[in-house]
Amino acid sequence: MIVDCAIYRDGRRTEGPADFSDAIDQARNSGNAFLWIGLYEPTEDEFAQVTSEFGLHPLAVEDALRAHQRPKLEVYDDSLFLVLKPIQYEEGTTTVTTGELMIFIGDCFVVTVRHGEANPLGAVRERLEHTPDVLQHGPTAVMYAVSDAVVDHYLEVADALHTDLDALEAEVFTPDAGVGGGSAGRIYAFKRKVLEFRRATAPLTEPMARLAGATVPFVHRHSQPFFRDVSDHLTRTNDHVDSLDRLLSDILSAHLAQMGVRQNDDMRKISAWAAMIAVPTMIAGIYGMNFTHMPELSQVWGYPAALAAMVIAILVLYRMFKRRGWL
Repeated sequence: MIVDCAIYRDGRRTEGPADFSDAIDQARNSGNAFLWIGLYEPTEDEFAQVTSEFGLHPLAVEDALRAHQRPKLEVYDDSLFLVLKPIQYEEGTTTVTTGELMIFIGDCFVVTVRHGEANPLGAVRERLEHTPDVLQHGPTAVMYAVSDAVVDHYLEVADALHTDLDALEAEVFTPDAGVGGGSAGRIYAFKRKVLEFRRATAPLTEPMARLAGATVPFVHRHSQPFFRDVSDHLTRTNDHVDSLDRLLSDILSAHLAQMGVRQNDDMRKISAWAAMIAVPTMIAGIYGMNFTHMPELSQVWGYPAALAAMVIAILVLYRMFKRRGWL
């Protein structure tokens, strides 16, 4: 479906004609205008008219329709094709949700195709329409503004993930918490969040570096410093994601070591109690043998002496284990 369609002349919005052919001709003939069309999960039939009017490359069109692409930048004869993956994350949820955003730019047009719920385009369009000095740089300004909004949101998500990770770390290492396997499961679930986040941010490094250079067509030369700024923010985000991943691995290793120490403590306690039970069992077993000639069988003090030996042995073992910290 078509979300929005407008012609921007000298940084000012004017509603575009309903017919794409008239709109693109009007933008080309004016020389200082471009057409911006926003689409949301279009079908092949809906996208066919846009494809024919703007001469979009069939491979890029296929990617835009099918989605499930990694972030990338493709350069074609008549257009530039950029794939971004906006992130949607709410603190306390168990998943990081990624959408897909494709941007086509040419000499006088911008086509944005959105898949998923994450949607920075409305806010970007509104902000650009209030800054005509930026919008007058043409389609490149739109690509920069959208990329900047997506990457800046990455930083916000990274901060939110770090806050949640601090809470998870405090929970895992709270005394008597996470004795079972629940903490390990939560750590692995959080690691999945970070992995999904990395899939959106890491592959975008190379496209942003290319846009910040001087070799990509359709990119206004005055826009390159702005793309370098986006690239710097993306580098910060990737560093943040790497630190999150390393910290998660350290937390998991420490948690597993903590579990091993607890299991060793439990085994020591079990062994100590087993030893205290084994000694009186041994004495009782010996005196339970039906032999005629055994010491103390005919003595009055034999039975009390056997019981006293059991009690003394238990007390000695208990004191020894207690001193060594096994009990």
